[in-house]
Amino acid sequence: MSNKKVLVVGAGAAGLMASVIASQNSNDVILLEQNETVGKKLKITGKGRCNLTNNCSIDEFLKNIVDNRKFLYSAISKFPPQDTINFFEKNGLKLKTERGNRVFPVSDKAQDVVDTFKRILKRNNCKIIYKKVKNLFVENSICKGVICKGGEVVNADSVILATGGVSYPLTGSTGDGFKMAKELGHTINPLKPSLVPLVCKQSFCQELQGLTLKNVSISVFENSKSKEVYKDFGEMIFTHFGVSGPIILSASCHLKDIFPGKYSIKIDLKPALDSFELDKRVVKDFEKYSNKNFINSLSDLLPKKLIPVIVKLSGINSNLKCHQITKEMRSNLVYTLKNLTIDVLNYRPIEEAIITSGGICTSEINPKTMESKLIKNLFFAGEIIDVNAYTGGFNLQIAFSTGFVAGSSV
Repeated sequence: MSNKKVLVVGAGAAGLMASVIASQNSNDVILLEQNETVGKKLKITGKGRCNLTNNCSIDEFLKNIVDNRKFLYSAISKFPPQDTINFFEKNGLKLKTERGNRVFPVSDKAQDVVDTFKRILKRNNCKIIYKKVKNLFVENSICKGVICKGGEVVNADSVILATGGVSYPLTGSTGDGFKMAKELGHTINPLKPSLVPLVCKQSFCQELQGLTLKNVSISVFENSKSKEVYKDFGEMIFTHFGVSGPIILSASCHLKDIFPGKYSIKIDLKPALDSFELDKRVVKDFEKYSNKNFINSLSDLLPKKLIPVIVKLSGINSNLKCHQITKEMRSNLVYTLKNLTIDVLNYRPIEEAIITSGGICTSEINPKTMESKLIKNLFFAGEIIDVNAYTGGFNLQIAFSTGFVAGSSV
């Protein structure tokens, strides 16, 4: 059987995996990248440490997919997290599993992940060309190659489009793939930020800028319906514009058609204690500091930076002695600690989002092969498809799984 010529457009996580798999299957693979280097976005994921995947079962993994879970079932089943772990370890990259089953290189260097891909591609004789693709070359609804900037046509038997979303545009995620797919008749579902920090109304967020809260729980409410739309436990951080951190980023996936006043977030600062137990704890602290001012009695309970904010929100005079605080005042304090409320105004810009929500409509892609149902020999992989998941290695795994399936199918 003669070798097939395969073009992969985009050298991100999905494109790199697709190139490796296609080249392992005796195809002649050319990887086209508009940046001057491969894996540019991959190098900054996980704050430069690269959270490769999540070391969990397929069932658990699927629970963490926010959009179009059913579409991804086949891809995740064919190339689950354990296969990703094995793939890298067999190719000389040592991995470790941290809190929340997050998988990282032992070296904590995303560059090592990119270097592993580069070594495999070189071994498989995959050619990397640093050129911008302008259009897909299609005749009679069959993809026959690409047209590069400058008009050069590169012919191929199959093309895998893995150009990413529109978040982090400086890494090359400029949305070109969406335009190419749309021109060929594909539906592009609205592009929105996902896993993105949130802009909030309260000025105390700015006062608390840089403060990280660990082991807190949040509940997100759609105010008009008094409905809880998301709940999570873990770590968050206050910023000059509002809030960020893992649980906030995951919560952002559930905020649809956002506008000021639609959503609020309640933070439970002491989720391990119910209101009754927390009140007992507060009484104990007040007894300990009975002759001190209220504002000086909370250092055992709260981070220093948070104390003035909680004092103000509780409505208790900061200079009141602890032994003068009434049961009703104490009740207000406990309520504030369990229900620190912030009003969401908007997402931060899509350029700051970790991933893009929206993209090529999944009903127009064969989930078992990642081939377009509209254009023969055209395949898709990664963030260009309308799929996304929570933070924790899930989105990179989606890129690897869809890249694996596309690379196996060409």
